[in-house]
Amino acid sequence: MVDPLHITADEVNCLIYAYFRDSGFQHSAFVLRAESHLEHSPHFRKHVPRGELVELLGKALLFSEVEAHWKGDSMTLSCRNSFNILEHHVCSAPPRSLSRSRAVSPRTPNAMPNGATPKPTTSTTEVSLKRKASGTPTEEEAPKEKRAKTSSPIEVEVDARPGPSVERRLPLRVNASSPPDQSKVTHVPQEVTESGNAAPSSDNTEKNLDQGPVQMLKGHKAEVFVCAWNPVHRATLASGSRDSVVHLWNVPVPDQNGDVHTQPEPPLTCAYPPKEEQGDLTSLDWSSDGSLLAIGCYDSVLRICDTDGKLYFMHTQHDKGPIFAARFSPGGRWLVTASLDGSACVWDVQGKRLHRQYSIHKKCCLDVDWLSDSEFATSGSDGLVHIMNVDNPKPLKTLSGHKHEVNQLRANPSRTRIASCSDDATARIWNIEDVVYSRPQDDQVVVLTGHQQQVSNLAWSPNTPSGEHELLVTSSFDETARLWDSVTGQCLRVFHDHKSHVYNLAFSPDSRHFATAGGDGWLYVYDVQSKEKRWSYSTSKRGIFEISWQQSGNLNRLAMALENRSVAVADLTRIPELQ
Repeated sequence: MVDPLHITADEVNCLIYAYFRDSGFQHSAFVLRAESHLEHSPHFRKHVPRGELVELLGKALLFSEVEAHWKGDSMTLSCRNSFNILEHHVCSAPPRSLSRSRAVSPRTPNAMPNGATPKPTTSTTEVSLKRKASGTPTEEEAPKEKRAKTSSPIEVEVDARPGPSVERRLPLRVNASSPPDQSKVTHVPQEVTESGNAAPSSDNTEKNLDQGPVQMLKGHKAEVFVCAWNPVHRATLASGSRDSVVHLWNVPVPDQNGDVHTQPEPPLTCAYPPKEEQGDLTSLDWSSDGSLLAIGCYDSVLRICDTDGKLYFMHTQHDKGPIFAARFSPGGRWLVTASLDGSACVWDVQGKRLHRQYSIHKKCCLDVDWLSDSEFATSGSDGLVHIMNVDNPKPLKTLSGHKHEVNQLRANPSRTRIASCSDDATARIWNIEDVVYSRPQDDQVVVLTGHQQQVSNLAWSPNTPSGEHELLVTSSFDETARLWDSVTGQCLRVFHDHKSHVYNLAFSPDSRHFATAGGDGWLYVYDVQSKEKRWSYSTSKRGIFEISWQQSGNLNRLAMALENRSVAVADLTRIPELQ
């Protein structure tokens, strides 16, 4: 007789690993994978639905409830005490027999209360990377991780060739004299459609996205995690997805009357087969002259490509962990990267070589930002922020005070202060004038408190009128965003519109508005002066992972990296509420 229940430690490890990834505990997931050798498990490549461990525990509690309340041939329905995983259940009232008309019939061992039946498990050959999650996910509102992003049950076709491939996806002539290591150009049909609508109701489906100021760029085969407008070539938009594919879109620029006379061309596709099983793209950053794009990836390989999609440089220095951030220096001479291996690396862009590796964080370096062309700051899972010089292996200054890992840090426009946000539910503002400008030291720290969960993102207002205090906006997994006076630490307004984690935010370059994007699939745009919501957009319950705001001349566009494998571009000049 076949045992109806068969659970192995290997399967449990895979469930716990998926839960760690769901919850954003990347370090714990990395250690579990290494110590249990999960990459050799036959279950490692199987798709584990988001929140599967929590769902299975929930089903176990339901079965425990039935088991505890079944008394002979009837069910006790008067108990009001809840069931908990780690606590022994005690009924709130003595059990009493029910009449035959209300008795509950016995169930088989795999039956569920209320007539529900367990969902069959599914298997695919993909590996999921997910965003940081709340406690109890559902299928509609699935959890996602704060860094390398979420997945849905899709089949991803990844080019397994040893080198990168570039597909123009338009009939182009290929120069026969090109060196063999250059990117291959082929013609592959690709769908690019227009859609979009302002503020549809949350239960709208894809058919509601057929018109309006939002254009949908379809082409990715997996969730799109990152996007970035080129700072010089205004029509160029880069986007990156879970399968390590980067698309370079040519999004037409409106004329002086705001009209667009051509459709976007199919994208230039740069496919980089990942070194590891996970190929999630975590970071895209253009050089200030718009000529190079730095690509951070979960496979620990740094890649830089040009505007034609050709690989300019790649290196595997961070061979022990994913690259979480890659940023060019203001002048473009240097590139700095942050990795799970605890180090930051500075690269000589023109020389195509490693300048120096700085092993300064105990566990993980999570983010980096430039303070000048020679100074930069790093943040880590050890709760520290270091100020570094490219030619000094040791920190110029260390900023301590956070209780948990520091997820992100950003310097203000004048590079006199740094804002950092942490899993300790706070953001902090540090004065760095003594390091950058050799001014008198001021170690006073402004602590921004009020968020109830991890603070994952922050952004400075790009412009501040003379005599006024700089503004800062933060977002958190408590489903809120907050606008702050960065000098006094006063919270000017709490924004409660999101119904799930707030993943990303951005100020408009003119500082009139800021936008938030979340796991609930909603984008909200707020007026900074009035602190009121001006416009909203929904992607039908699929998450928005990242946003990039472009504003120049008659251009005012917002790009969105979407969980539904698309890139959305909102033309904000066509939205009356934002004029």
